Amino acid sequence: MTPRPLGWLGILRLGLLQTALGAILVLTTSTLNRVMVVEYAMPAAVPGLLVALHHACQALRPRWGYASDRGGRRTPWIVGGMAVLAAGGLLAAIATAWMATAPVAGLVLAVAAFVLIGLGVGAAGTNTLILLAERVEDERRAPAATIVWVMMIAGFIVTAALGGRALDPYSPERLIAVAAVVGLLAFLLSVVAVSGLEGSRRAGAAGAASSRSERDGGFSAMLRMVWCDPVARRFTLFIFASMLAYSAQDLILEPYAGIVFGMTPGETTRLGGLQNAGVLAGMVTVGLAGHLAGRRPGFVGAMMIAGCVASAAALAAIAESPALGLPIRPLVAALGFANGAFAVAAISMMMDLAGSGPQQSRGTRMGLWGAAQAIAFGAGGLAGTVAVDAVRWATGLTVTAYQAVFLAEAVMFLASALLALAIVARPSTDRTALGAGERITPAE
Repeated sequence: MTPRPLGWLGILRLGLLQTALGAILVLTTSTLNRVMVVEYAMPAAVPGLLVALHHACQALRPRWGYASDRGGRRTPWIVGGMAVLAAGGLLAAIATAWMATAPVAGLVLAVAAFVLIGLGVGAAGTNTLILLAERVEDERRAPAATIVWVMMIAGFIVTAALGGRALDPYSPERLIAVAAVVGLLAFLLSVVAVSGLEGSRRAGAAGAASSRSERDGGFSAMLRMVWCDPVARRFTLFIFASMLAYSAQDLILEPYAGIVFGMTPGETTRLGGLQNAGVLAGMVTVGLAGHLAGRRPGFVGAMMIAGCVASAAALAAIAESPALGLPIRPLVAALGFANGAFAVAAISMMMDLAGSGPQQSRGTRMGLWGAAQAIAFGAGGLAGTVAVDAVRWATGLTVTAYQAVFLAEAVMFLASALLALAIVARPSTDRTALGAGERITPAE
């Protein structure tokens, strides 16, 4: 029996999963980072490498998606992933507190904790997106993508605000207590959000997928099959290239504004807030436009391409702003808007391609794209800073180094737009192969 498509309430419930996931992530990747660097005077590379580790562990996302395809249910992987994530968050807080008295032992525990965080995010996040892809109708995918990502950002904001207040005055014991409360509440919220949402086990589909995968060689064969699909391969390359360009400016934009425009630390922090506001505005705009466009063909692809081109233009303008006398603030807001627009369109396209593909490979597809996103995002910030240092060392020109990296990101976004164009204009044979799986029809 074909399950009913998710209504707006069901989409909001899956958005709550993203809120819970974001609540734990902001505590582990932001708050603990600050404590290690400021309170314990550790090198910034320590939390940076730990965060990179959690992104690296998400390379296993295709494996978790494949496993849920075989089992026929996404819910156990979502709940289990959130449990592992919450445990990892608590262990990370304990490890950070332990670093005050036993740095080596605390660091060893932190490595284990961030591995758990990466595994938990990969399992829960991948299967949440698969559930969205399978159960959301075509015309609702753009607004659904907007809703779940805005709700994840809401998890960042609420936890940062409330957790920050609860941590003052700071003590290791208070840090552990806050992490325990956030983890427990996030896990309970995720259980309530997903409870009964998926419905009964897809026994026939699961059994068929399991026997077929065993006959065809298991996970490795399935991954090779997905990679051989030209649409899936192009989209993987698009996700990696665009997210690498998206994240490469994270750690260099504020220093650039301070060096070139003489902004104070407070002013550059507000500049980052302006960029995030632009991202939200871009997401909401594309989500609403997608809802109004309905089933109009090509809308999501057009927004994906336009967002990449606009991001490239904004980065080029930021690079050339000193020579052209352009103010930095509106350019950064425009960059955020373009980034948000392309990101939501890409997520919508991801849901569309996964949901319309063969049922036995949906989890592997979504996992592959999620892994590409996580690895690119983890590598982007590091690549941006390394590139700035390398150009500065080679030329001796600091401002030129930042400009060169921004221009390189702009070129990468243009290359991403070309990849997106190839996906949107894919041959009819690719369309037929991609649409070979079952599709959800609207409920009566």
